[in-house]
Amino acid sequence: MSDDALNCGAGGGSDTHFHLRAASPVIILICSVSGAMFPVLAKRSSWLNVPKPVFEFAKYFGSGVIIATAFIHLLSPAIDELGSPCLSPAWQVYPYALALSLLSIFSIFIVELVAFRWGTAKLTALNMEHDAHGHGVGSVAAHGPEGNDQRGLEQTNGDRNYEKKNMDDVESLQVVRNMDDNAAAQIIGVMILEFGVVLHSVLIGLTLAVNENFIVLFVVIIFHQTFEGLGLGSRLAVIQLPPKYHYVPIVAALLYGLTTPIGIAAGLGVRTTYNPDSTKASIVSGVLDALSSGILIYTGLVELLAHEFLFNKEMINGSNGKLAYALSCMLFGCGIMALLGRWA
Repeated sequence: MSDDALNCGAGGGSDTHFHLRAASPVIILICSVSGAMFPVLAKRSSWLNVPKPVFEFAKYFGSGVIIATAFIHLLSPAIDELGSPCLSPAWQVYPYALALSLLSIFSIFIVELVAFRWGTAKLTALNMEHDAHGHGVGSVAAHGPEGNDQRGLEQTNGDRNYEKKNMDDVESLQVVRNMDDNAAAQIIGVMILEFGVVLHSVLIGLTLAVNENFIVLFVVIIFHQTFEGLGLGSRLAVIQLPPKYHYVPIVAALLYGLTTPIGIAAGLGVRTTYNPDSTKASIVSGVLDALSSGILIYTGLVELLAHEFLFNKEMINGSNGKLAYALSCMLFGCGIMALLGRWA
């Protein structure tokens, strides 16, 4: 079958409903930013007064959304794109999409492992303890050197108070240093999560701008971007950063909101030449989707699922009702996002 019959060539994106297509970047920008910013602002603002159960719902719902996005909205399309009949037979002899996703998973794991070993060694040199499965700054407990000198038992109260003050000063300095290191680690984690989501959002925008089934896809993507934004925002809201880094979650949420409209605008600009089913487009989007799926699979299963449930003492020792509520929220988010995969 020729390339023309398969629609493998460049150009020829749909141009129907052009006025709505032109307005779609603004509409989706509002929905995306609203979904991503709401959890961040709700966590910081007292005037919103969001009940804790509602915020917890958003957090666990968001974990489910991210996991479903990885498998249904990234890995599955990557398999289809890299298995397109427009590609040469060499692409059909090996599951490249799965291999690239696997490569992405192990790359993120190795980077995090090296960073963790380096950070642990640094904390050990500072006589500080670190909880490997903790969350945020609170997972690090600073303590002073524990000497065995019995002469300390004979010190006067004044000497003890003087020593305690010096120890407190040392511990405070160590905590400040560790907060900066911990903040850097969390910011890197946010960047990794954002990278996977952002690539996906740009590709969605490009596809929407030229897809012939625009109306159906447009409605689905509005919900898709809102839910995905809620998932990302709920994770951004719970990271613990020093005051000087308070802007990071807001910038990350705004960046997420801008990516799909940018993709739509780019798609509209090249609608006469860009074909999402072309050979080059299939390869580029397939590779990026596969790599992004690995990022979100690792983040969703390890950083979110495992840390929120298996390694979270509050969840392990909490009531059955609390555990059931958290699981229900997560499964609901996963189910809704998986259902949207029926259309987009």
